[in-house]
Amino acid sequence: MDGFTPWPAELEERYKAEGYWTDRVLGDVLRGDPGRTALIAGDDRLTYVDLDRRAERTAAGFLRLGVRRGDRVVVQLPNTAGFVVAFLALVRIGAAPVLALPAHRESEIRYLCELAEASAYVCGETDAGFDYRAMARTLPVEHVVVDGDAQEFTALADLDAEPVEYPRPDPADVGVLLLSGGTTGLPKLIPRTHRDYVYNLEASAGLCGFTRDTVYLVVLPAAHNFALACPGLLGVFAAGGTVVLAPSGSPDDAFPLIERERVTACAAVPPIALLWLDAATWSEDDLSSLELLQVGGAKLAAERAAEVPGVLGCRVQQVFGMAEGLLNFTRLDDPPDLVERTQGRPLSPADEIRIVDAGGRTVAPGEVGELLTRGPYTLRGYYRAPAHNARAFTPDGYYRTGDLVRELPSGHLVVEGREKDQINRGGDKVSAEELEDHLLAHPAIHDAAVVGVPDPMMGERTCAFLILRDAAKAAPPSLRDIKDFLRDRGLAAYKWPDRLETADAFPRTPVGKVSKKALAARLQ
Repeated sequence: MDGFTPWPAELEERYKAEGYWTDRVLGDVLRGDPGRTALIAGDDRLTYVDLDRRAERTAAGFLRLGVRRGDRVVVQLPNTAGFVVAFLALVRIGAAPVLALPAHRESEIRYLCELAEASAYVCGETDAGFDYRAMARTLPVEHVVVDGDAQEFTALADLDAEPVEYPRPDPADVGVLLLSGGTTGLPKLIPRTHRDYVYNLEASAGLCGFTRDTVYLVVLPAAHNFALACPGLLGVFAAGGTVVLAPSGSPDDAFPLIERERVTACAAVPPIALLWLDAATWSEDDLSSLELLQVGGAKLAAERAAEVPGVLGCRVQQVFGMAEGLLNFTRLDDPPDLVERTQGRPLSPADEIRIVDAGGRTVAPGEVGELLTRGPYTLRGYYRAPAHNARAFTPDGYYRTGDLVRELPSGHLVVEGREKDQINRGGDKVSAEELEDHLLAHPAIHDAAVVGVPDPMMGERTCAFLILRDAAKAAPPSLRDIKDFLRDRGLAAYKWPDRLETADAFPRTPVGKVSKKALAARLQ
C-alpha cells in the first residue's frame, strides 16, 4: 500500500523465523466450534457458522458494489452485529477498514475519507439525534453503506450475495487502519498488517487465558483497539469464545448483560471501572460470573484498583498500550502490589523498549524518561505522514511514544505522564491543538490555549483558556455557547471543553511559547 512503511527485511525474517508472524490473516479469526455461539448483539445471536456465512455473503456484496482489495473503507458503526460483519467482510476481500468512532463528526470523518482516499463509507442511521446519512451526503466517497434505513444509499443488509472466489490477502498487506490519539491536530492513521495484528490479538488472548469458555463483554466502542484486539472481540473469536456487545459501559446496560449471558471478562477505561465500583454496592444484578476486568486507556489509581476484587468479585488487570502497537499487561499471577501499582510489562519477548531523557540518552534504572519501542506489532511509520514520521521515529526505527515511564526491576512499567500535548479524558484522547484550532474560528475569541485538569473520575478534563476580542468582553460566550459552536463545526462531543477560563494574556516560556504548565498551575 502506498504510504505504508514496512519493517526492515532482516526483522521480517526474524519475526517469521521465531514464529511471531504467520500466514494467518484477519479473516481467519473465526476458529470456534461451528454450532457454538460466537456473537450476541441485541436481538442477534449468531453461531460461528452463522457469522462466517454472513461475513462471506457480505464480502461478496462489497465486491459486487465495487470495493476491491487495497481499497480503504471508513467504517463508523456502533456496537452492533453489523460492525463485526462489515469488518470481517472487508478484511476477507483485502479492503482495509478505517475504523472511526461513533462520536466522530464531519470534521474528523471528512478528513479520514480524504487522507485514506476512501472508496466507501459505512455508517449507521442516527445517534442521539445526529443523522449519519446527512453527513454522508457531503463526503468525497463513491459508495455509502448504511446499517439500517439507507434512504438513497445501499443498505448493509442488501450486501447479501452468493459467496464468490476472491484472492486471499497477503499477510504482509495492511489489514486495518486504526486512529492515533491525535496529539498534533487531527488523528494520524496507523497501518496494521494482517500478520502483526493477528499476532497482537492471539498473543494477548493467550496471555489473558481466553478459551472457548470465555464470554467477553464489549462496553467500549468496538472500533477501539483495546476492545477490538487486546485481546478484544477478535481475540475471543480466535480462542473460540463468545462476544457480547453492549451499547455502553453504563451499569444499567452492562450489569444485566453480565448476569444474563454469564460474562467472564470485560475491558474498560477507568471512568467505567469507577462507575461499576460505585454501582455494584447497590445493584441487585448477579455479577458472580465475572472473572477478569481489564482496565486501560488511562491510568487506574492504585487505591481503586485494589477495590476491584472485593467489590466486583473478580481479578483486575492493568493494560497500558497504544494503537500504534506496544501492549503491556499485568499478569494474572502477578502479586497484588504489582497489579495495583503498575501498568504491566510488555506482551512479547520480541518487544524492545528504551527509556530515554530529553537528549535521547538511556536513563538510569528506575528513573523516569520517555518510552521508545519497536517490535513485531509496533508500526514503523504512520500512513502517508512522512514529515511526522521523521519526528515520531528514531533513525533505527524506535517509535517515540511520548509516554513518561519508569521501569521496575521486574520489567513492569509505571506510567508517570505524557510529553505530548494531549489530554487523556477517560481514555479518549483530545488533541489540544485541534481543539484550539476550532476555538480560534469563533468570532469572539482572539486566542485559545487548552490544558488538562486532573479529575478523579475521568483522569483529566479539558479546560480552554480564552483571550476574548474586545467587542466580546462585555458579553462573553458561555460554555454552552462554545459547545454549540463546536457541535455546528462537526467536532466530536468528547473533544469539547469541560471548563472555560478567560485571561487578558497567556504566560510565555523564554522562547515565547504559551506556558501551559503555568496555565495549569492557575487551576490548582
